[in-house]
Amino acid sequence: MSDSEAAVAKIETVGVLGAGTIGASWASLFAASGYQVDVYDPAPEGEAYVRDYVETAWPSLEKLGLVKASTPKLAFFATPAEAVARAQFVQESVPERLPIKHEIYGQIEPALAPEAIVATSASGLLVRDMQQGWKDPSRFILAHPFNPPHLIPLVELLGNERTAEGVLDVAQGFFEGCGKVTIRVHKEVPGHVSNRLQAALWREAIHLVMEGVASVEDVDKAVWAGPGLRWSVMGPHMLFSLASGGHGIGKFCERYGDSFHTWWESMGSPKITPEVGEALAAGIADAEHGRDFASIAGERDAKIIGALQAFRKVDEGL
Repeated sequence: MSDSEAAVAKIETVGVLGAGTIGASWASLFAASGYQVDVYDPAPEGEAYVRDYVETAWPSLEKLGLVKASTPKLAFFATPAEAVARAQFVQESVPERLPIKHEIYGQIEPALAPEAIVATSASGLLVRDMQQGWKDPSRFILAHPFNPPHLIPLVELLGNERTAEGVLDVAQGFFEGCGKVTIRVHKEVPGHVSNRLQAALWREAIHLVMEGVASVEDVDKAVWAGPGLRWSVMGPHMLFSLASGGHGIGKFCERYGDSFHTWWESMGSPKITPEVGEALAAGIADAEHGRDFASIAGERDAKIIGALQAFRKVDEGL
C-alpha cells in the first residue's frame, strides 16, 4: 500500500463547511460513501435542508452504486471549528468572497488535525489568493466539482508550490474512492478548466440568440442533440481525431483548420447585459412549456443517472 493509499484509508470523518446546494450535495456523496459527515452552515434551516437533500439524493446514489452505508451518518455543529475538529478531510463550499473564505480559514486552522486536508469547491477564485487566509496553506487545495457534485463525476484538483508533497495524491484517492473522476490542473487560470470550456460555449450560444440565428430553445437543442451527446462520452480532441477516419488529429487539423479559422473569426463576444438577461429569460420561459423548476431539475437528474448507468454497462463490457 502506498503512502497516499494509507492516508486515504485513515479517513473516517469528512467536514463540510457551507451547506447550500453544493455543500449539501457533497454531504450526500460523502455520507453515501460511508463517512461520518460533520456539517457547519450558519443558516438556521441548514440542518433541515441538508437532511432533506440527502434523503432525496440517496435513491439516485443507490442507482449509481455509490451507496456503501446503510444510513447516512450526519452531525451538525454551531461553529466551523467544531465541524472540522475530528475530520481527516474537509470540503469547504462557503460563498465565493475572499473575506468570507479567509475568515473561515482563520477559524478552522487552529482546530484542524495535523494530517487533515482542506479542499475548496471555489469555481472562480484563485488558490493563491485563498491561501492568504492561512498561516500554513500546505494542506489546502482546490477540489472544484461540477454541479451537482453527487451526480456529475468531475473534480478538478489544483495545488501549487506552497502545497505539501502528496496532498493532491491523497485527495485524488479520496475522491476516486467516492466514485469521482479527477483531473489535475497544472496552471492556475480563472475558472480552471471545465468552467472555461462551458463559458466559451455559452458565449457563442448567447451570440447566436442575440443575432437572431436561432431561439434559446433551439440553441440548447443543438447542443444536447448534437455535439453534447458526443462530448458525454469523449472529449473534443479525441472526437476530432476519430473524425479523421483513422489518420490522426494532425490530418484533421490539416484538412479542417481553415474552416475552423473562418468560424472562429465570425464568433461574437457578447456581454451579459440586462438586455441579454431579459432575452434569455424570455427564451427559457418559452422552452419550459409550462413545467416547473422541480420537474425540469428532475428530468436533468434522471437523464444524468440513466447516462451514467449506461456508460457503466458499456465499460464493464469492454
